[in-house]
Amino acid sequence: MGFEELGIKADFVKGLTEMGIIEPSEIQKKMIPLLLSGESDVIGQAQTGTGKTAAFGLPMLQKIDLNKNEVQGLILCPTRELGKQVAKQLFRYTKYSAKIFTEAVYGGEHIERQIKSLSRTTHIVVATPGRLIDLVNKKAVDLSQVRTVILDEADEMLSMGFKKELDEILSFLPNVESKWMFSATIPHGLKNIIANHMSEGVEHIKINPDNVVNKKIDHKYVVCEEDAKLYLLMQFLKSEHKNRGVIFCKTKAATKKLAKQLIAKNISADAIHGDLLQKERDKVMRAFKGKKIQYLISTDVAARGIDVEGLTFVVHYQLPESDEYYLHRSGRTARAGKDGVSMVFANTSEVKTLRNYERTLGIGFKQVR
Repeated sequence: MGFEELGIKADFVKGLTEMGIIEPSEIQKKMIPLLLSGESDVIGQAQTGTGKTAAFGLPMLQKIDLNKNEVQGLILCPTRELGKQVAKQLFRYTKYSAKIFTEAVYGGEHIERQIKSLSRTTHIVVATPGRLIDLVNKKAVDLSQVRTVILDEADEMLSMGFKKELDEILSFLPNVESKWMFSATIPHGLKNIIANHMSEGVEHIKINPDNVVNKKIDHKYVVCEEDAKLYLLMQFLKSEHKNRGVIFCKTKAATKKLAKQLIAKNISADAIHGDLLQKERDKVMRAFKGKKIQYLISTDVAARGIDVEGLTFVVHYQLPESDEYYLHRSGRTARAGKDGVSMVFANTSEVKTLRNYERTLGIGFKQVR
């Protein structure tokens, strides 16, 4: 079954085809017809990297009335990187369709610039919760005609402390007909938001993780203690020759330290983390996407929205907080049908965590000696 059979217009399908998106994913098959069918509240529960942006983005685009120059759709995201990525994807889907205007707004950039952008015709706003509230308070954006609101990676917004902001935003959208929530997990705080802001008959579509793990990723690990990690990482990078990849650390401090260590050894690397200004992050990401640097070092939060073509591997220099984060990290490689490697540097006590990943994610790890 292709996208046209799901109800997606030919103009959008042409854009998808050019992007190499031909076969709908599991969540796209289940969500797109449901979201196109009418005004309803829907929860889509699936891991990161399952094609959620197209699952909600295409139906939202088709609901836009181009005869009305007003904001009709709102997408809330946990981080600026993810917000920018979602806006970029919507733009790419509409390459061959009538012009639908999307603006991404987020903290870390001059609000005056965003106010100016919003003064032009805008049909869809992609926003981080805090910045959206600032713009509403300044009367810089009119949300009174929003018909569809999407909470993307809702559990992540909750873990970042945005519950109060989400409650506030969902309370001042008077004409919303559809609320769509996408989340990997449904923690207690999210159940509270569902109870308070979504209809009683909310549809809940859950995608089994076994159906979404990318089978083209080769999961490997090496057992080592902390003092041997840098040496082993250098050996691994050397073995990858000119291949490019992302190296993940758990904390900002570890990310900064590793970047300094690699740069000191004349290795083409740079880092993104929460302490960087937005323009600094953008500069690093431009350099990485433009192949001016070979390796990107990142924290999990900063990695939201990283979508770079042709990455051969990811390295877990430090293990993440959860199996969802492991899946998200690993999904940066083996994209568009290509193969990739996910390499873990684990100490002896962390091998147990890898065994848990095998059970919960349905993957297998090979030990490198």
